[in-house]
Amino acid sequence: MSETAKFPRTIRLDASDLNVFPAAAEPGEWAVPGTFAYSDTEPGSLSGKEQLAFKSGWLGIESFGRATFVQVASVTYERLDAIVERLAAHFVAHYGAPDMPAAIPVAQEEADYAIGLCAHEVGTLLAIERAFTEEGVAEKFRTVEPGGEGVHARIWEIVED
Repeated sequence: MSETAKFPRTIRLDASDLNVFPAAAEPGEWAVPGTFAYSDTEPGSLSGKEQLAFKSGWLGIESFGRATFVQVASVTYERLDAIVERLAAHFVAHYGAPDMPAAIPVAQEEADYAIGLCAHEVGTLLAIERAFTEEGVAEKFRTVEPGGEGVHARIWEIVED
């Protein structure tokens, strides 16, 4: 039996992510907070959907789209290595990392941070809230523990006219 860790996985409770983010992560993608994407962003420079992605979006590792919620899930270390490699390749392609050997430790650090956020029961929902402060970008995390057998109650529904 393979050993596992806990890692965030995107979940879509309704269709709102499709409407509020520039690109929405698909349900079931492994995810990291992705705050690094805003490290050089000037407060006030984001508008509309980009601002919502900044304020509350987790970064899906397959699509590199955003999700409002993630769920604590089990991941094998083999899969975790693949997540780190995919994130490192993203750093090379989109964030100026010179090569994979330079990007891997940074991607591993981001993955380790995500693992640290998952010190909860599998099935727990996590939400992120970001804000610009004098010191840079601040993050706060909220949790919603599962009730019963890991099932969350639907709290709203979008009805299309």
